[in-house]
Amino acid sequence: MAKINSETPICSLDYAFAKIGGKYKGRILWYIHSENNVLRYGELKRMLQNITSKMLTQSLRELERDKLVHREVYKQVPPKVEYSLTDTGLELIPFIEHLRKWGEKQMEKGQNN
Repeated sequence: MAKINSETPICSLDYAFAKIGGKYKGRILWYIHSENNVLRYGELKRMLQNITSKMLTQSLRELERDKLVHREVYKQVPPKVEYSLTDTGLELIPFIEHLRKWGEKQMEKGQNN
């Protein structure tokens, strides 16, 4: 019996959720988009309540590795780093918007029942 590599996507949906799944990645993409496509690390940290610095750094590195987010480092004192969406990251925004609207709708239903 062949061993399946846990990092090899089984299908395109598996691949997509591996890139944006988890508690924070979709929100990071959404917040960067909603703030004119550019945010600094501290701004993201304030927006993502209850995220640890370690988890934010890890999520941003994964999004950058997957070419969904671009990290721009400015050589100045103090150092300045900005995150923006790549064209590939921007392609996800309509889907995240659809999920946001769906979530709002479901939350309203839950509150009325």
